[in-house]
Amino acid sequence: MADVFADLVGQPEAVDLLRRAAAAAEAIRAAAVEGAGADTAAAAAAETPAAADTGAGVSDIGAAVGSAMTHAWIFTGPPGSGRSVAARAFAAALQCHRGTGCGECAGCHTTLAGTHADVRFVVPEGLSIGVGEMRALVLRAASTPSGGRWQVLVIEDADRLTEAAGNALLKAIEEPPPRTVFLLCTPSTHPDDVSVTIRSRCRVVALRQPPAEAVATVLRDRDGIAPDVAAWAAAAAQGHVGRARRLARDQEARRRREAVLALPRKLSGVGACFDAASALIEAAEAEAAAAVAEADAAERAALETALGAGGTGRGAAGAIRGAAGQLKDLERRQKSRATRAQRDALDRALVDLAGFYRDVLTISLRAPVEPVHTDVAGLASSAAGKWTPEGTLRRLEAVLGCRAAIETNVKPRIAVEAMMLALWRG
Repeated sequence: MADVFADLVGQPEAVDLLRRAAAAAEAIRAAAVEGAGADTAAAAAAETPAAADTGAGVSDIGAAVGSAMTHAWIFTGPPGSGRSVAARAFAAALQCHRGTGCGECAGCHTTLAGTHADVRFVVPEGLSIGVGEMRALVLRAASTPSGGRWQVLVIEDADRLTEAAGNALLKAIEEPPPRTVFLLCTPSTHPDDVSVTIRSRCRVVALRQPPAEAVATVLRDRDGIAPDVAAWAAAAAQGHVGRARRLARDQEARRRREAVLALPRKLSGVGACFDAASALIEAAEAEAAAAVAEADAAERAALETALGAGGTGRGAAGAIRGAAGQLKDLERRQKSRATRAQRDALDRALVDLAGFYRDVLTISLRAPVEPVHTDVAGLASSAAGKWTPEGTLRRLEAVLGCRAAIETNVKPRIAVEAMMLALWRG
């Protein structure tokens, strides 16, 4: 790896901003270590090439005007743009021993591996992040960095914070410890994703969907994937690097995608619509179950062992009987994770389906753009000859409406059945 930002594809402006911020943070830290005081630290930051306009929410770490560093950041962008990748890379740059993210020192390596003592990653496995978990994390992040640099709290999918958890985080951002940095990842800065008060105290790094050419280059040069497969996967994934890599390598992922793209021609009546909805839901459930099965089994075995399962000493049987509450809590968390995995799998299918109707619409309008699904271009052309552009647009809106409905906690089966009927009617 050349540096910590190597995996952040197609985001040169964001990388430049984060490098400058990391340089300013190091100047502030170095000046503080030398005992120069807050004013000298701020002046040192302003004199470096990292100087930039100060964003909202600047705390004592970047107290002076002119500092490129602030204590709270929000990374936004569409799925696949690299929000969590950017946050993780920035955390590594802040802990870098040699510069602004060399990718080779112990600080960079341990941060990227998730083992750095002063960096904590919150990766929600369930549907939300609760207040208890957030309070514990905020309390831990307030401690003095063991390595002498920064305490960093990275919250992936910060849009899943409950209201109470958001309030706990807000208090910490409003009154931050002097050596703590908060990095939040959300789809957007809309109030539905992050509260206005938290947004007003953070600097926003807006990421874009990386172009297919950039994604294909990464797959070809870094992952050793054949150029034609890389180009196809990059287009089919619509700029999502992880999805493109999965399509290029995983035959099962390609099979699931082909099944989704075959759905439009199967919608011949009401009964067929309900059959298609059931098939889509069941496929998402099976994919989710396979994804979490190994982790669930390992967690349960570890907890039972910790509680004395298999023990033969006095009191072992009583200990495991008294552990029913903890096992029930584990099952609740695993059920929430399975629900999230199912919704994520279903959303990937809906994105593929939306891409198909987008291709049909561009063919109908003779738009000079490349198709998403090049391997089903014939089916899209045939559909364009049968449907009006207005009808295709209604179908595309039905798919996008289904995604939105599921995000607002409409039962997936109900939302998908309604979508299938709308697709059939046009």
